[in-house]
Amino acid sequence: MRVLGYMSGTSLDGVDAAILETDGAGVTGFGPALMLPFGAEERRVLEQATEDAIASDGHGPRPASFAEAERVIHDVHVRAARELLAQPDAGTIELVGFHGQTVLHRPERRLSIQLGDPDALAVALGVPVVADLRQADLAAGGQGAPLAPIYHAALAEWAGCARPVAFLNIGGVANVTAIARDGSLAAFDVGPGNGLIDQLVQARGLGRYDEGGRLAAAGTVDRGVVERLMASPYFTRTGAKSLDRYDFPLDAVAGLADADAAATLTAFTVAAVVACRAQLGEASADWHWIVCGGGRHNPVMMAMLAEALGRVDSSDTLGMRGDFIEAEAFAYLAARSVRGLAISFPGTTGAPEAMTGGVTYRG
Repeated sequence: MRVLGYMSGTSLDGVDAAILETDGAGVTGFGPALMLPFGAEERRVLEQATEDAIASDGHGPRPASFAEAERVIHDVHVRAARELLAQPDAGTIELVGFHGQTVLHRPERRLSIQLGDPDALAVALGVPVVADLRQADLAAGGQGAPLAPIYHAALAEWAGCARPVAFLNIGGVANVTAIARDGSLAAFDVGPGNGLIDQLVQARGLGRYDEGGRLAAAGTVDRGVVERLMASPYFTRTGAKSLDRYDFPLDAVAGLADADAAATLTAFTVAAVVACRAQLGEASADWHWIVCGGGRHNPVMMAMLAEALGRVDSSDTLGMRGDFIEAEAFAYLAARSVRGLAISFPGTTGAPEAMTGGVTYRG
């Protein structure tokens, strides 16, 4: 089937939309893809909803800002679909995979809040929408994240990647999918990804992100700060684990100049990736690392990763669409959901068994 998948990440850049051809097992083709950025006012609404979610921490009444944020999410997702489906090679879609906008992730309380109205989206698009893909896993005691690993495995097979291979997605949070020689999957959130760097740049009025890694390139890494950040107990935990983008504060670099702070936070992201190798279970030198997500556009981060890990490639060099892998993943998960196939596993989310998931909304 041809499925439209969406991803609206915690970086609040906009909505990624991609069409994938799949039977829920393999990948047979790719339709068009696009990113529709949020406008300044739309981003302000979403930032307010995120702040209110963190302040309430999921307790008490639903913050009033959520309703306005859901209107923004709905409008941008509908616009993205219409622009995408207007492209000459779009064809006809049969299903939609909708993630929604994460504003809070507290897996230890079996709570993950994604804003959006999948039923209204199904009405607007005239196509069934699969959403709520994390909730069954969370209810069973899993982390509810990451969910992309089963798609990474299908994509690695499509690309003919030799195992062992690790997909490193660097978005607001960085996560890894490790595909061992025997095909078994292990996955978890590694560390802060681009999130802390973005927060730094925004807090200091320097833009929205460190474009091209230019700020970090001009700075010097404070190794003492990196060591203190790496002392977090999160990095010694083993097994399935997941993060909220805001789990690490900026306080550690408060006394550093702008460029030095950016360089130090970039090195922290890389240090967290290096530390994760201890959980992969095979000789670290044997792994082929494939980097996707926004972090692969940062040459400073990519150079640090290559120096530390060895064989590192951007997903684009292997014919993949590095900016749209997560949107494709939610198309793939939607196809698996309607077929009753598992979307999360003990080795990826810590669920007690392979779990199906997702709710189909038909409007």
